[in-house]
Amino acid sequence: MSTATSEAAVSKAHASAGREAKILKEHIVEIVSDSGEGAQKCGQTFGTVGAKMGNGVWTVEIIPAEIQPPARSPAGASGIRIRFASHTVTNMGDEADLVVAFNEQVLYSRIANGAYHRGTRVLLEDKWRDDPVPEIREQYAKAVAEFRENGLDVHELPIEKACLAITENPRRGKNMFVLGMLCYLYSRDLDRAKGEIAIAFKRKGAEVIGLNHRLFEAGHAFAAEQLDFRYAVPPQPEEALAGKRFIVTNGNQAVALGVMASGMELVSMYPITPATSASHYLADVYHQVGGFVHQAEDEIAAIGFAIGASYAGKTACTITSGPGLALKTEMLALAVMAEVPLVLVDVQRGGPSTGLPTKVEQGDLLAVLYGEPGDAPKVVLAAATIEECLHFVIMARRLAETFRTPVVLLTDANLATGVQPYPRPEPSAEWLAPPVDQSEWSEDVPPYDWDARTGLSPRPIPGMPGGQYILTGLAHTTHSRVAYDSDSNQLSSEMRSRKLSALASTLNPPTVHGDEDGDLLLVGWGSTLGAIEEAVDRARAEGLAVSCVHLRFLAPLEPGLKEIFARFRRVMTVEINYSDDLKAPLITDETRRYAQLAMLLRGQTLVDVDCWSVVYGHPLQPGMIHGVIRERLAAIQDGGDA
Repeated sequence: MSTATSEAAVSKAHASAGREAKILKEHIVEIVSDSGEGAQKCGQTFGTVGAKMGNGVWTVEIIPAEIQPPARSPAGASGIRIRFASHTVTNMGDEADLVVAFNEQVLYSRIANGAYHRGTRVLLEDKWRDDPVPEIREQYAKAVAEFRENGLDVHELPIEKACLAITENPRRGKNMFVLGMLCYLYSRDLDRAKGEIAIAFKRKGAEVIGLNHRLFEAGHAFAAEQLDFRYAVPPQPEEALAGKRFIVTNGNQAVALGVMASGMELVSMYPITPATSASHYLADVYHQVGGFVHQAEDEIAAIGFAIGASYAGKTACTITSGPGLALKTEMLALAVMAEVPLVLVDVQRGGPSTGLPTKVEQGDLLAVLYGEPGDAPKVVLAAATIEECLHFVIMARRLAETFRTPVVLLTDANLATGVQPYPRPEPSAEWLAPPVDQSEWSEDVPPYDWDARTGLSPRPIPGMPGGQYILTGLAHTTHSRVAYDSDSNQLSSEMRSRKLSALASTLNPPTVHGDEDGDLLLVGWGSTLGAIEEAVDRARAEGLAVSCVHLRFLAPLEPGLKEIFARFRRVMTVEINYSDDLKAPLITDETRRYAQLAMLLRGQTLVDVDCWSVVYGHPLQPGMIHGVIRERLAAIQDGGDA
């Protein structure tokens, strides 16, 4: 990505339009529609164009919980949010500045979520104004009146009518028409946009690509004719990019790239939202690096297949979400007991049960840590950015083999579907799994020759001369012989746990974002990083004494937390999982249920860690967190308990 080239492209786009563009530092755009109308593809392409022109970008998909929700209904709102700027973007931001809506009803759910502010521009499909069904005409007229009364700047546009001049099926082509509109409105480079369209439809051939190019061009011309405003969001300054090359992916694609970069040759999984697209991406490209995707008949078979491959000497990966994790529990415990390396990626979604399959939540932390009967210690990581989704898979494979244990990597729906540019990784031979060791095994070394200090032991691999042993999920001795005696079970439990302490001894304390001491410290994990840090920066700009830390290692926890916490008057986690509100009926200090990281930190540090969490089903917004910071600090200053 070249900033100079991007600036030239913006200038070229300005000159070609004939209408002066208002220069902005950032803007937030939403595209909302009924399910199946291609809003996500439109937004993903628009975001990718921006990223390749040098903008900071973050996208969030808006996906209904039902596979085929009712058309023209608030519950069926499907779409995408794109935040892009002249600086790095790390989260979805607050209210959107412009929204393209394919019908008026889908806007109601977004309004209910606080997605828009007074003055948000709404480009609304107007075909429903003259619909032959009287009820629909009434709904449309009522909605438009309400939107305007509440401060939305509604522009009714004959988008579908214009599409009909190009295609007989505007439902299948309206998204590329809207892409053309947005590229006009935001002075995007036309050649780059058309190139991205060609990539998006490359499997469907030249005829389909040509049709979508014509729709795109028609949308661009339509916006120039119909709208009297235009914007430009310049690329990030050259010094911010520092000459780096960038790639643009979502989190699931980053996980897939990490799998390939780590040298793992097998991913075994069963399709589950929102993890499935990782297997789709791998199925397209994995064979090019000698890997293959095994689609098992169910979640249990998937992890069993992966454990078998890992036992045979090549560490494998299985990818799932919360309900799949629940089914994998027993096999995960087998990998802990048998000390078989394994990488498990859990793309978290709302729960429990089927819960909110298309919505974000950080609800699986305690399930991962404590979901198995007995003591089943394992390494647990949480990626905080899309870039970390790639690099943490590589780290997970190395940790799994070094510590002879399963490693669970937690991501979530926000990371999985979000799109962001990040520095192109430079592959290293150190990332790759070493060749399978087939040297002779000394018969004097048992298969679990635990080091008393670290709990680590060398691993015999099938095929090693003299390395044969019986693998068991039962309690066993160092020689892998079933043992029910007290001393053997005590020793093996100590050794499996000792490995986490050995790993913890190699970790550094987390970095504090902000001052090293103050009135309030926020603690987060996972995809909330960008929203928390942006909120803290806003509060600090107001003179408030607030800082934050973000944890990547959750088992073992990063060291030095108790010392960091002691430097602040109050410590509070910010999470996307459930916790009781102290102001709610019947909730007291004794009955209150805390958010999941807060529970973990309270137990590990014995510090009175407070929490704030919500399960709204969408990513946290910096404005929401900023408001909480101000409330908690006001309570601290008043001498009360926040």
